[in-house]
Amino acid sequence: MKNLVVFTGAGISAESGLGTFRDSGGLWENYKIEEVATLEAFVKNPELVLDFYNLRRRQMIKSKPNDAHYSLNLLEKKFNLSIITQNVDDLHERSGSKNVLHLHGQLNQSMSTNDGRVFDIEGFELNIGDCCPLGSQLRPNVVWFGEMVPNIQIATEIVAKADIFIIIGTSLNVYPAASLLNYVSESCRVILIDKDPVMVDGIEILAESATIGVPSIVDKLLKLN
Repeated sequence: MKNLVVFTGAGISAESGLGTFRDSGGLWENYKIEEVATLEAFVKNPELVLDFYNLRRRQMIKSKPNDAHYSLNLLEKKFNLSIITQNVDDLHERSGSKNVLHLHGQLNQSMSTNDGRVFDIEGFELNIGDCCPLGSQLRPNVVWFGEMVPNIQIATEIVAKADIFIIIGTSLNVYPAASLLNYVSESCRVILIDKDPVMVDGIEILAESATIGVPSIVDKLLKLN
């Protein structure tokens, strides 16, 4: 079986109602990134940061996977499917995806500020006073601006083995995640699905939303393989 690697960004989750900090009218519009999405912000005002991510978590819980999420899982029938995502939501998992690597953490998890251990969050609240077994305050298990991306090395190794690499709903502007394209082999087929795609030489472009473009590409791949 061929190795098919999918790399998803905010565009696939946006169609489930989860906006990004680039969207107007969304949750991020009421906050400055430096006030809620950096380690410095958490140290300065942890309650504000926790409240913001509690809002995002509520929004995630209310959302549902869309046709793009479900369609990708069909590829497991004929490919060794790996999904790498920039998104911190759990929509891939809730759609039934079995092999998902989160580059930027997961919104439904917390992390110890003492030793970095990760814990599941029950419900949507993470508040001041919620501590790890060592007594340290828990923070969202989300990679903030200025922090290292711990899974990037694993992601590059997965991409390097891809026979087909599909990029969905990302501007390819967020690094180091966007650099994954540099690790594909010369023989790898690369497909970009995005409403406003960047033009990159050697890439097949489908200028569609995820819910339109993904089912279409999945259907073609299943027929060809």
